[in-house]
Amino acid sequence: MKKIFLSMIMIIGLMSLASCGNDNAPNTEPSLTPADNTSLEVSGENAIEPAEDAKSLVVYFSWSGNTENVAKSIQSQTDSDIFEIVPSEPYSDDYNTVLDIAQEEQQQNARPVISESIENIADYDVIYVGYPNWWGDMPMILYTFFDNYDLSGKTVAPFCTSGGSGLSNTVNEIKELEPNADVTQGLHIGGGSASNPDSAVSEWLENIETAN
Repeated sequence: MKKIFLSMIMIIGLMSLASCGNDNAPNTEPSLTPADNTSLEVSGENAIEPAEDAKSLVVYFSWSGNTENVAKSIQSQTDSDIFEIVPSEPYSDDYNTVLDIAQEEQQQNARPVISESIENIADYDVIYVGYPNWWGDMPMILYTFFDNYDLSGKTVAPFCTSGGSGLSNTVNEIKELEPNADVTQGLHIGGGSASNPDSAVSEWLENIETAN
């Protein structure tokens, strides 16, 4: 009986360790260094019918899902519409492959094609723009976005996720790309905090509202 009892204890212990391991599995948006509201009009097969009185839009690109988590928190807290920047040619799921592609795109000053477009960008007063930090900069597909849309007269609020590189110079870069927009201070959330960003997002939203 003692042997059976000890065996049951060991099995329960092993099951508990396996469960903890799954809970702590990493989910990071790489720095790459060694929606429910529907007033958005999108051209293409995934076109969305507009709702009434939307004034703000969350635009984001996310590779691992961390930036998407922050984007959806902003959407929820601001009652914004949301638009995901999806490349026409999807990035690899492999981290090292994406690292190499991202560096190559920067070196070539590439402009990856976005699969959908926003037809009614003029309807929005505030644009929240989110991205991971890749090699100390925005992914080049964000440059495609800023090339495609004139955000003059709008408020642009940047937010970024990374493993530790912060915003780098991305806020100043956006100011140069959109010189006639009012660009707020940026929000950076580390990869480890991206799964629960609500508090940081709330504080940032209060700060940029005060600043404006």
